[in-house]
Amino acid sequence: MEESHGINGVDDSYRHLPILYLTFLSIWSLSACSWTVNTFKNRNFQQTNSLQWILASVPLIKALQLTLSFLFWHSCFHHQICSLWMSFGVYVTGVLFQTASFVSFLLISHGYCITCERLSLTERRTTASLGCVFYLTLVGYRASVPYFAVLLILNYMISFYVIFHHISQNLSVLREQLSFIEDENVQAMHDAVYAKYIMFKKFQGAMQIVAMAETVIYMNMDNSSQNYWLRLLIREWAQFCIFLYIGWTFRSQDMAPRFSVMPTLKPKDNTIIPPIYSMEMDAKTFKEFRSHEWNIGVPMPHSNYERQKDSVLVIIQHPR
Repeated sequence: MEESHGINGVDDSYRHLPILYLTFLSIWSLSACSWTVNTFKNRNFQQTNSLQWILASVPLIKALQLTLSFLFWHSCFHHQICSLWMSFGVYVTGVLFQTASFVSFLLISHGYCITCERLSLTERRTTASLGCVFYLTLVGYRASVPYFAVLLILNYMISFYVIFHHISQNLSVLREQLSFIEDENVQAMHDAVYAKYIMFKKFQGAMQIVAMAETVIYMNMDNSSQNYWLRLLIREWAQFCIFLYIGWTFRSQDMAPRFSVMPTLKPKDNTIIPPIYSMEMDAKTFKEFRSHEWNIGVPMPHSNYERQKDSVLVIIQHPR
């Protein structure tokens, strides 16, 4: 079947692309600005919001990709200039967007800034390795290099396995913590632990949708120009809705009390959280305080006391 040529010799089936890309560019740009402003405004509500700043890179990269896509198709239809460099920019930013998305998913599944303040060396190396391999295989696949489609599918399988495995581990630990808190009738940490549990449950459901969506996309190998704009519309809406759901779940906000109480690194064994009791004392009293049962002191995360010399201390009972 002969292709229909429209404005300036460009296939007429692509005539909807400029307005389509412009629409999604506006949506993603608004989302990126809202996310950045909200993260900056609520930066004092959590002990660390590094995860929120990392997630902010995803809509920013997507907005850049949509900007280049709009400029490319707009210039093709209205200026008869289809820039090779601009199309290459669309290609690179598209790969970066998908890579940044999966790296963000891996960080969340590990519990970064949710169940631990930072990842262990092994977790950081694993995440970086999977991200690099995913980037390279995606580049090879889009360049139609032989056998890279198989490598990309294999990389997807490994990445999703790692994500779901760590989500299950975190959910199991949080369930144990909730059970322990309820058995011991220690409610000081219940709301914080339950909030983390709900976050991971929502993220698990979102990852199941992502896995199904990626499977459908790669099963549908139709590269024809007919109804290309419709397939693009469905794919872009699906991506936006998924990231909107995940972004809303992990947005920077005023969390439950003691949400930021977390170990610096995740322990190797799945230990349950000890009961936490708190009392306030000044620095001088704490310096002279001696007890074998109460032996850990940490500053209270409160913005009004950040610049005061005499900080408020929390005493945490040793689990033994």
